[in-house]
Amino acid sequence: MKNQTLIAFLIAIFCPQLIWGQTQLQHQDNFKTTPDFKIKEVNAQYNAEIASIVLEIQVNGVAGKTVSEVHGSLDGAPVLGYVFPTTLNARDVGFNETAGIVALALTSHPDFDDTPLWDENSDAVFDNDGIIWHPHWVILTEDKRVAGGLAVKQFDANDKSVKLPPTNPGMPMYMDSPGYPVITKGNTIRVVVPLYRINNRTDFKFDGVTAYMQVNTSDAQRPMLGVYEVYSVASGNLSLPYSVSK
Repeated sequence: MKNQTLIAFLIAIFCPQLIWGQTQLQHQDNFKTTPDFKIKEVNAQYNAEIASIVLEIQVNGVAGKTVSEVHGSLDGAPVLGYVFPTTLNARDVGFNETAGIVALALTSHPDFDDTPLWDENSDAVFDNDGIIWHPHWVILTEDKRVAGGLAVKQFDANDKSVKLPPTNPGMPMYMDSPGYPVITKGNTIRVVVPLYRINNRTDFKFDGVTAYMQVNTSDAQRPMLGVYEVYSVASGNLSLPYSVSK
């Protein structure tokens, strides 16, 4: 995988109001300077007792605290995320064989809810908690139509060769909503991935990225979900040098 192909991955999303201990920003430019997206360290550890891998990103500030303001519509909605690009295969996470970078994106977005099976805020309503940080498997591919150079891979809705996990949110993109637990505490955001959900793989490499993405539903010349800016890269060069420790 070439570094330029890796440089635009992330998928994250937006958030509405000042709740859940998160800080609402009025200008997206503030995302560039907040320590909440400046990566300090990344780790992945296999825990045999729970047969899971715990992936984490540590930042200089408070992980998950900073979110965007509500945009008011899906088109143009801002996206923020903590992302783990990996060397996993698309089939390892339930997609059909397809080219691209398999990435696990921890996202937050108030303008819509794309995890219809999960009630992240435990209020018995399943379509109102996009603001809560949650995971998505995505396939990222090079896309020079956006500044970040990458986008979530799209497909024709009539393409019978496309396979998505049953937990997918129903969008014509290689995206899944697996429902793994995401925990934010202090300067760390963590996600717990059951080993059987990734084809029992512990030998993959990964990196850590924070980035800004944006949803597009009106311009056919741009991707539906593209990477517009990368804020921080754990390795410094998106070389995916990190391994799972046991």
